[in-house]
Amino acid sequence: MRKYLFIGVSFAAIAGPGWAQDAVEDEQFCLCNGTRINEAEITVTATGTRIEVEDTGQSVTVFGPEEIAAVQGADLTRVLQRAPGVTIARNGGTGSFTGVRVRGAEAEQLLTLIDGVRLSDPAAPGGGFDFGNLLTGNLEKVELLRGSNSTVWGSDAIGGVLVASTRASSALSASAEYGARDTVSLAVSGGLSGDTGFVGLSGSYFTTDGFSAAANGTEADGFEQWAVNGQGRLYLSYALELFTQARYAEGRLELDGFPAPAFALADTAEYQDTRQLSAAAGATYDNGPLFVRATYSFADTARDNVDPAFGPSFTSDGRSDRIDVKGEWRPIGPLLVNFGAEHEWLEYRTLFDAGNDTRIFGAYTQLGIEFGGLSAHAGARFDDHARFGSATSFGADLSYEVADDLRLKASVGEGFKAPTLFQLFSDFGNETLRPERSTSFDIGLTYSGRAWLDYVGITLFRRDNENLIDFVSCFGVTGGICTDRPFGTYDNVGRTRAQGFELEAGKTLGEVLQLRAAYAFIDTENRTAGSANRGKVLARRPDHALTLSADVEFDPGSEFTPTLGAEMRFVSDAFDNAANTVPLDDYVVIDVRATKPLLMIDEDTQRTLDIFARIENVTDAGYQTAAGYASPGRGVFVGIRTGL
Repeated sequence: MRKYLFIGVSFAAIAGPGWAQDAVEDEQFCLCNGTRINEAEITVTATGTRIEVEDTGQSVTVFGPEEIAAVQGADLTRVLQRAPGVTIARNGGTGSFTGVRVRGAEAEQLLTLIDGVRLSDPAAPGGGFDFGNLLTGNLEKVELLRGSNSTVWGSDAIGGVLVASTRASSALSASAEYGARDTVSLAVSGGLSGDTGFVGLSGSYFTTDGFSAAANGTEADGFEQWAVNGQGRLYLSYALELFTQARYAEGRLELDGFPAPAFALADTAEYQDTRQLSAAAGATYDNGPLFVRATYSFADTARDNVDPAFGPSFTSDGRSDRIDVKGEWRPIGPLLVNFGAEHEWLEYRTLFDAGNDTRIFGAYTQLGIEFGGLSAHAGARFDDHARFGSATSFGADLSYEVADDLRLKASVGEGFKAPTLFQLFSDFGNETLRPERSTSFDIGLTYSGRAWLDYVGITLFRRDNENLIDFVSCFGVTGGICTDRPFGTYDNVGRTRAQGFELEAGKTLGEVLQLRAAYAFIDTENRTAGSANRGKVLARRPDHALTLSADVEFDPGSEFTPTLGAEMRFVSDAFDNAANTVPLDDYVVIDVRATKPLLMIDEDTQRTLDIFARIENVTDAGYQTAAGYASPGRGVFVGIRTGL
């Protein structure tokens, strides 16, 4: 453990002109208290402020820019499946609705932030984030915490927390790719930095003709998206900084639906337009012992579903505004205090109702110690919601170095998810809903760290959920929650459990071969009293998921060494529905990829111009992650980019 990592929560350097500029120039490293630390070892998901992954007992995976680039392509799920415990369900091709499930949790129970801004959709029935709208084009880093952590993050952090950061570097980077199904992916980023501040801008464009989202369809369903990100920082003094950042993404996705009279998934002419706008502005203060970051942020997601023959079939707009303060204080020696408070306002409207709004306030304190090989944290949080009242959350974790590079890690965390505005106020709403709750435990051993490749880890985990909100049919029922709800309503009826273990390992053989493996066994169970589905496994939760990858450098001593890589993803069978009557077969997908540097662009940073190529789904395997929806077949892609 590197002692006294004086931290900052922004995703680039924030403490002052001196080392802030260094971090902008070399974004893969953080110069913290004079110690040069690989950014792939740093996370904000555990405490809300920057901490080394080895210093938390929680399970965290960090994907840096080199790994994201090595996987290739715009599809973020191909990166996320390298973390144990992650499974994906998608309604078609890239851009289609994509749910990411962590350790068997619901997709809507994964809190997602981009550049520090929460991006859940208040107008969506489940209030979650659709990963079909997040591509890798300008992502610099992705951090994934697996396990409940509402103590720090509040609502939605039941299954885990994912934090994505866009590029913030003064170096000019660009990439272009073309491949199967007339897929084009373009990205560019750059900026200006100096002793007084930094300004950066990045943009991306993606388009594909796609394939039929309906497995039995023939008409291709395409997707097109462009996105732009901007960041700015002004260094007022060594300790004080102002910052601002914004992101806008707009896309059009062609859909397949359920036309009458068959009401079976089939080709349709429908499409969905999605617009996402988010921004943040604030200040950070860091004098060493005390770090404070104050932020105002907002996120707005608007969707229009359109049938060309009849016009809009559904529209929605959800917005959140948020004021929050996060910080860390080191009063003496190895002791530290993390703290924070937030106030969030949420509102929504749809084509069929005028919408509604609510607000939630939360505050937390977390005490910690970092002494020798010991790092531990314990904290509590209080939240007050305008509709359901108050909620408390507790959490603690321990990381202890029992031998050189061998750590015992353990954590316990509580999570909650507030009822969504749709669940509370729509035509199917129920204003008496209470928040969903969870309690998670994990314990494990890790040797070394993932950022250094020679590593191994095993983790046992369990999470119990209660008060889960589900839709209850009211056909043939009168009175009670079905009053004035003839078709059905939402109610706190669900109880579930997910437990299992994760294995991950990496090894470098000589200077030539690098191997990685990530495996999880996840046993899920519906424990809802009185339910016909009690005792059955949860929908779209395979028991087994394994990712194996290998990369070979053919001439490791050369600046222009070519690399060849391969990845295999195995996912066991599952069921698509809660009644376990619609099966999803197991599948294996194999990808191969290659990269060859062509010329040196910058000797100082060792940036090169690279050509790269890959074949996805080499065996042309047919599989479904959601019943009735197709997945991509074999595809060949080639591109060129500035190296990292």
